[in-house]
Amino acid sequence: MHWLWLAIGGALGTLARYGVNGWISGHPGKHYALAAGFPLGTLVVNTTGCYLIGVLAALTGPSLGRVWLRPEWRDFWMIGFCGGYTTFSSYGLQTLNMARDGEWVWVATNIIVSNVAGLFAVYLGWVTGRFIQARLHGGMP
Repeated sequence: MHWLWLAIGGALGTLARYGVNGWISGHPGKHYALAAGFPLGTLVVNTTGCYLIGVLAALTGPSLGRVWLRPEWRDFWMIGFCGGYTTFSSYGLQTLNMARDGEWVWVATNIIVSNVAGLFAVYLGWVTGRFIQARLHGGMP
């Protein structure tokens, strides 16, 4: 049954990724795109996925205090949903395609911004989760 819940979480994450990426990428020329050809949808999905997994890690980590989710639900969200939602393989392919096209400024921008934003989002998510956890306990982090 555990495998089924992981698969359902992954499917829901995949649908969320498709929707968010399509919504952002489907608005060319508006405030949603940095430039034509830059994979902003993938960047947003990866960053929000990093934030979400940070929040979940802080709220559900057994070594960080009270466990807010049973292990199977933690796996559903972190392994299933976040695993299906984040798009590291798309990031890699899009970066390779930009490199093959000689778009070296965009290659460097994508590598630097995606990695920095992802790490910062995980940290920010973890801080948010710890703040929520502290507030629910009546204290401050």
